[in-house]
Amino acid sequence: MTTLIRNGRIVTAVDDYTADILVDDGRICTIGKNLVVGGDVEVHDASGLLVLPGGVDVHTHLDSSTPTARTVDTFGTGTKAAAFGGTTTLVDFCTPIAGVSPLKGLEDWHRRRESACVDVGAHMILLDANPGTLEDMKTLVRSEGVSSFKLFMAYPGSLMVDDGALFKAMRVAGANGAMTCVHAENGPLIQALIEEAVDQGLAAPKYHALTRPAILEGEATHRAIRLAELAATPLYIVHLSAAEALSAVTEARDRGIPVHAETCPHYLFLTAGEYERPGFEPAKYVMTPPLREHSHQQQLWRGLKTDDLQVVSTDHCPFCFDEQPYGMQFSKQQGVESFSRIPNGAPGVETRLPLVFDGAVVKHGMSLNRFVEITATSPAKLFGLFPNKGTIAVGTDGDLVLFDPGERWTIRAAEHHSRVDYTLFEGRAVTGRVKKVFVRGQCIVDGANWRGREGMGQYLRRGESGRA
Repeated sequence: MTTLIRNGRIVTAVDDYTADILVDDGRICTIGKNLVVGGDVEVHDASGLLVLPGGVDVHTHLDSSTPTARTVDTFGTGTKAAAFGGTTTLVDFCTPIAGVSPLKGLEDWHRRRESACVDVGAHMILLDANPGTLEDMKTLVRSEGVSSFKLFMAYPGSLMVDDGALFKAMRVAGANGAMTCVHAENGPLIQALIEEAVDQGLAAPKYHALTRPAILEGEATHRAIRLAELAATPLYIVHLSAAEALSAVTEARDRGIPVHAETCPHYLFLTAGEYERPGFEPAKYVMTPPLREHSHQQQLWRGLKTDDLQVVSTDHCPFCFDEQPYGMQFSKQQGVESFSRIPNGAPGVETRLPLVFDGAVVKHGMSLNRFVEITATSPAKLFGLFPNKGTIAVGTDGDLVLFDPGERWTIRAAEHHSRVDYTLFEGRAVTGRVKKVFVRGQCIVDGANWRGREGMGQYLRRGESGRA
């Protein structure tokens, strides 16, 4: 189809101007003033609105299993929610079964992602670094366009790898144009703290946070950076929440080490005070790393300003609060007797753009260009998707968002499109709202109306990661 967007204020990471955009056969073919088209072209008036590149969220867990639970969003429901939030590209984490080839894990991931409504790529989680796995890494980069690998320094006995395995994987990634993503927490020490708390009968959700102190995120981040430096490979720290971790990233970047990091909206806007809510309500805020004290937020905002943090992703890992209607497998209620059994994760894919716009642009004075950079351009560049994704230019994919920078509204879970039954930001008033969303020129969100369909999303074979 051919689509014309008229009179919008086009904002990219480097540009800010008013023009028309013509999208034909999925790609932007013309940008100019007062473009003349035939009657067979679908026309959208963007007067008074920002025209932004479609958001790029490089941290989601859709239709994904943990050792004890499963995230409630399918690729269909999760990507529909993403689209209503102005995100048109996801890079999702594929978790293979322990002892099974990552190649087999990707086959299963492809089966599940067929319902996607927006374009999706895959990161591969590695549970070991045996010779077969290391060889599979090369195949994934070369043949499947999977150019990033995630390893855990946390969750001993299930997801965690030791430093030797992490180093081996880092070297293979670096030698093959891939980037290593690391969940940086000191897993064995955290496990010791959890066991101590359980032995003392401390069961409330707040002990999830108290057994995962910021200093252990900082220690693991520093250690991961040193390993990556020795392996001569780019490193990406996922969901950074703590000032100690950011300090390690900043020091490394000042020395010219290719270390990159993301944070998430919940770390920018919420604090550990949420764990003082009555009853089991704090379980909604049990994610890893946990929410921190307010002083850490100040450092995260500093990191976004100085580019020591390059990306805001969601870590959308949705488990319902209630058992019904989907069942205990998908519910936080598994941990009602002990914090140690609460599934770790929270929703966020639908609220990222308006939350960050309100917090960063409206309240912290961030430029519109920088807003686009941290929500679309930098993630696209870092993970081998640019320039097709993350910007607006002739020849790029027609993934566009019409955004009203002045509309004030209130976040309500009842209005969301995810299957999860709550939002971390219930009742929060924000300024700035997604009005229309286009994927490859097709309008899939028109106000409150859904015009997309499950299965229309394409798989993205990505180029080199970590070279931006």
